[in-house]
Amino acid sequence: MAGRITDWNDDKGFGFVLPNGGGVRAFVHINEFQRASRRPVAGDLISYLPSVDARGRTNARQVRHAGQLIEKPRTPSRVPRAALGICALAAGVAACAAGVLPPLLLAAYLALSVLSYLMYRSDKLAARRDAQRTPEARLHLVDLLGGWPGALIAQQRYRHKTAKQSFQLTFWATVVFNLAGAACIIG
Repeated sequence: MAGRITDWNDDKGFGFVLPNGGGVRAFVHINEFQRASRRPVAGDLISYLPSVDARGRTNARQVRHAGQLIEKPRTPSRVPRAALGICALAAGVAACAAGVLPPLLLAAYLALSVLSYLMYRSDKLAARRDAQRTPEARLHLVDLLGGWPGALIAQQRYRHKTAKQSFQLTFWATVVFNLAGAACIIG
């Protein structure tokens, strides 16, 4: 179908599309746009495949801007997030066993990783239910304090927050700052 985007909220990455010629408006999420697409704005003309979710709501799937060529389906992320998170925690255990990392710091990383994992899981479940979400700043704070290995595992496990570039840029900055802070504490 063809339609026009209305009520686009770029911060949250969603809006609605009204079909040309009238009909039921459909929910549209940024993840449904082809990867090479520019950011949508209200008023954009798009084509989409309408679908109905479990709650009977109409959603726009396989969205592309008018005139945009069809792209092959998305490939999974190339960043092995879960493997990186598990390796980081394993390296922490090994560094602690070697006497390089203080046990209290390892305990903090483990506890914050569990907390971060649970926060990402909770946020993903809330997103599915259209419930109140965990603020991104709170996720970033826990990651900055040392929860980033658990966040990596959760991001891959729940496929959550992996496509939003602004979130990922801030996330990786928190990892760098956390590691720099840990190096200062140890060194």
